[in-house]
Amino acid sequence: MTVLVTSLEDSTGKTAVSLALAKAAQERGERVGYMKPKGTRLQSAVGKTRDEDPMFARELLDLDDEIHQMEPVVYSPTFVQEAIRGREDADELREQVRTQFEALAEDRDRMVVEGGGTLTTGGIVDLTDADVAELLDATVVLVVHYEEPGDVDDVLAAAELLGDRLGGVLFNAVSDAAFDALATDVVPFLEGRDIRVYGTVPRDADLAGVSVAELADELGADVLTDDAPTDGLVQRFVVGAMSASEALGQLRRVRDAALLTGGDRPEIQTAALEASGVTCLVLTGGMRPPETVIGKAESAGVPVLLVRTDTKTTLDRAEDVVRSGRTRDAETVARMGELLVDYADVDAMLH
Repeated sequence: MTVLVTSLEDSTGKTAVSLALAKAAQERGERVGYMKPKGTRLQSAVGKTRDEDPMFARELLDLDDEIHQMEPVVYSPTFVQEAIRGREDADELREQVRTQFEALAEDRDRMVVEGGGTLTTGGIVDLTDADVAELLDATVVLVVHYEEPGDVDDVLAAAELLGDRLGGVLFNAVSDAAFDALATDVVPFLEGRDIRVYGTVPRDADLAGVSVAELADELGADVLTDDAPTDGLVQRFVVGAMSASEALGQLRRVRDAALLTGGDRPEIQTAALEASGVTCLVLTGGMRPPETVIGKAESAGVPVLLVRTDTKTTLDRAEDVVRSGRTRDAETVARMGELLVDYADVDAMLH
């Protein structure tokens, strides 16, 4: 049997859910294999670009499979560019995925397949997660976040795309504020549309992003504020490349967010300090902001980090830090396993 875990966006806990399900199956005595057909969370390893997740899965699940089998397609920016130029053969890639999957699945009771990036990643070579599910005859677990009723539109669109391959939806990292409405309104609505909901997992501090202090350390940032606490969590980023009013409007719609903007944009920095969902400011380019901004940040309890890299480089690195922070060790996966037992139907996901 094969289960494919996918999501609508990055950083939903897809890796933690995938590996927690794999561990649960192992604990039931099943011989379990793992595959991530499209490697999207990339790092440099021995001169080649490889995804961190299969490496971690091999260690955690005590597998002896080769990484090139577990990750047959390295979905790097170079690969994407070559595919757009017509230099990658979609049929050959699909056959490569299918062949490696069959080799991994031999003598295994169950395969856990982790999607790459988002549900639609891979479309340029006909290898979206919906395509992969069909190719590998997999049942799909769709991991999603929920913050407001409008998020249901995306769930319905995903359900239509996946069709009969969709086993059900798992809401993960649900905030306290959204939990009751999700349980009383959204779940019955979806089930009324014949969309199964496996569970609603609450936000857990051990799994939710990284602390400001950890982010500062990983970015090599200087903390300009002395008294603002650095134990707040960062789960997402907003780039302040717009006007102050536009930035404030966007920032008011997010939570646990860091604003990334140049040190020479005091108007955006000041606007961000008015948004309750902003955990910290990350100022790029090595330019120190006016002391008035630092003073307001101190008063608001919002730490200000200063880095010397440009905004794009900083954003790429910061997003990698947050993604890596979500599933960084066996304890993280074990905690997700506990949450799934308490708040979701593990039996149904492993059916």
